[in-house]
Amino acid sequence: MSDANSVMQTNSTTRDWSAQAYRRFERERSRPAAELLSRVPARALRRAVDLGCGPGNSTALIAERFPGAEIIGLDSSPDMLTAARSRLPRVTFRQGDIVDFDDPAADLVFANAAMHWVPNHIAVMRRIAERLPPLGCLAVQMPDNENEPTHALMREIAAGPRFRVKLADAAAARQPIGAFADYDDALSPFCDEVDIWRTTYVHCLAGSDAIVAWVESAGLRPFLSPLDADERAEYLALYREGVARAYPPRAGGGALLPFPRLFIVATRREKD
Repeated sequence: MSDANSVMQTNSTTRDWSAQAYRRFERERSRPAAELLSRVPARALRRAVDLGCGPGNSTALIAERFPGAEIIGLDSSPDMLTAARSRLPRVTFRQGDIVDFDDPAADLVFANAAMHWVPNHIAVMRRIAERLPPLGCLAVQMPDNENEPTHALMREIAAGPRFRVKLADAAAARQPIGAFADYDDALSPFCDEVDIWRTTYVHCLAGSDAIVAWVESAGLRPFLSPLDADERAEYLALYREGVARAYPPRAGGGALLPFPRLFIVATRREKD
C-alpha cells in the first residue's frame, strides 16, 4: 500500500489527526518551526508552551533551545499526543483546545502551523499577548497558502455539483489569514516589538502524488471527512488530476511545491 493511500485510509475512518501521516514530511514541516524559534529573543525562560504541538517535532526544538525551561505541549488530537509523549517522555503533554488556553505563567507561547485552525484567531492571539508576563513572547507561524493551487483546487472541486451539499462548510474549517496590519494592530497595544514577515519555501517533493499526500494530512481533512468512501475516492481522483496539472514534473524528477508562510514574533513590553 502506498503512503498516500495509507494517509487516505487513516483519515477516512476518524476525525482525529494522523501523526504517522503528518510525520512523513517532518523535515519540511520542522524547518519553519526552527526559523520561527530562531527569532525568539534569547532570554532565560521559566515555562514554554507549544500550542498545537502535533507529534512533538516543534516541542523538541523548543526543549533543545531552552533546556532549563518547563516545557508543555498542548494539542487536541489523542494520536498526536501519543506520538509526542513517545518522542519526549520528559515533557508534559496535555489535551486541550487552543481557544481555551490561558497560562499567564508562560513566558513563551509558541504556535507552529496551528493558529489558522482556531476560530477568530487574531482575537485569541491578542488575548494571549495581553496575558504574557513582562518580556514574554508569543511566536506564531501559519501557512499562508489559501491562494495556492493546492488549496484553490480543494474549493473548486468542493463547489462542483457532486460535492457542494456535503462540503458546503468545508472551507470554513480553516480561518483566513489576516493582513500584516491586522496582527500588528492586535498585538502592538501590549508588545513593544512585533516582528512580522512572510517566507515562501520551495519544497522539491517526489512528484504530484507526494504533494497530495502532504495536504491530505492537513489541509484536505475538512474536505474528506464528510464524504463516504466512494465520494472520497472520486474527490481525490479529481484532486490528483488537478494537482498533476498545476505542479508538473521537472526534467530532473520530482515537483516543486511553493509554500508561503506567515510569521509573527511579539514581545510583551516590560512595563505597562
